[in-house]
Amino acid sequence: MIILFIVIGLVVLTYGADIFVNGASKIAVRFNISPVAIGLTIVAFGTSAPELSVNIISVMQGNPDIALGNVVGSNIFNIVLILGLCGVIMPLTFSRQLIRFDIPLMIVASVMLWIFGRDFKIGFIESAIFAALIIGYTYLQFKSSKANVGEVEEDIKAEGSVLMDVGRLLLGLGMLIGGAKLFVSGAVDGARLLGMSEAVIGLTIVAAGTSLPEVATSVVATIRGQRDIAIGNVVGSNIFNIFSVLGFSGLLASQGLSVNEHIQNIDIPLMIGVSLLTFIFAFSTKKLNRPMGAIFLLIYIGYTYYLIQK
Repeated sequence: MIILFIVIGLVVLTYGADIFVNGASKIAVRFNISPVAIGLTIVAFGTSAPELSVNIISVMQGNPDIALGNVVGSNIFNIVLILGLCGVIMPLTFSRQLIRFDIPLMIVASVMLWIFGRDFKIGFIESAIFAALIIGYTYLQFKSSKANVGEVEEDIKAEGSVLMDVGRLLLGLGMLIGGAKLFVSGAVDGARLLGMSEAVIGLTIVAAGTSLPEVATSVVATIRGQRDIAIGNVVGSNIFNIFSVLGFSGLLASQGLSVNEHIQNIDIPLMIGVSLLTFIFAFSTKKLNRPMGAIFLLIYIGYTYYLIQK
């Protein structure tokens, strides 16, 4: 049953990602929205639904401590695993908007989280600031996308009705979340049988598991040639995870979100570091080639090994 859950989860994830990317691409064409803006907003927000749902449920059940670890772990995996994997599969090109605005904002969001967490707590005011920033960010994305309509992929045709495109988007998102849940369920049960501790399971399998929709979506988008969506998904998801997931779950937590000392001193600085490395790669060459992707994958392997050995 464990193996069956893992296999079915991966199959559902793969097909769901294909449907989701297809729906998002057609919506971009239909409304003259650039693919990078779609990747940074609709796709990024949709694939971050597992992090949001896990955190809100955790807060409502009186376990707010899970929230921060889930977001920080997912953000690290998003960069080193997803960008690394996509870069190795097919070199990616960073758009001007990503280099000038979105990647720097991802770094700023990460640094803000580190500053807010210096007292080992994300309080109501900090959460409200995050929530306000995600609203402003989403507004700016859709406003600026109208100025970049020339970036819309010309080889994609919007066929059928808007409802069909939205239906594809929702069906794909449902399959992504359902597939991720099946995969994580099987992986966690398998890890327990192998004797892994709950802490290691949470830091590795659960954090990586909630990033599976991003993995599937970005890899499929890369293979389909929708590279703006692939990169935008990762950058947008990381911004969304900090501003929206932590912002709204923090507003729901009566005592705020506690910040673990290890996360504050080790994991958040690592998140800032890989975000800076992304900017260096993007600014210097405007591309993420295979050697750069390999560097990210090596960081992912090293970080996962460190967590298991810790």
